[in-house]
Amino acid sequence: MGIIYQLNLKPATSGERGLPKYPVAEARITLRGVEGDYNQYRAEKKHNRPEAAIMIMPLEMIHLLNAEGWPIEPGHLGENITTQGIPYDSFAPGKQYRVREAIIEISEACTPCQNLKVLPYVGERVRELMRTLAKPINRRGWYAKVLQEGMVQKGDTIEKFLR
Repeated sequence: MGIIYQLNLKPATSGERGLPKYPVAEARITLRGVEGDYNQYRAEKKHNRPEAAIMIMPLEMIHLLNAEGWPIEPGHLGENITTQGIPYDSFAPGKQYRVREAIIEISEACTPCQNLKVLPYVGERVRELMRTLAKPINRRGWYAKVLQEGMVQKGDTIEKFLR
């Protein structure tokens, strides 16, 4: 069991890609993703597939990347939900989680993309960051589909959902 450390979104903004995302106190998770959020990569490359409705990243992985010299903050990698208390490798395709009335299912690991270059500390170092996120294992985060919609808040408990 873990918690939502931070909820993140970024509205569609002309000329921007959806990074970094900014914290909000609460949000509605819908079958299409977090209400009010936009992500160019998910829209254009993932074609708004339901399996990529939201992105999740554990705070513990962000701290590991910080220790490796990257000043990443929650929301910077494009995640909608920054978790705390659930190890990165505990997430896996097919695992389901409940947050209040919302139920999500992990569908796939995210892959690092060129859009990360918009982060002020990345820029020309984008390939270096992409390599860092891709090894020794994929450390970019997890895509999830939404099985049941609902409102969620910062601090909410995230627990495995067993049917």
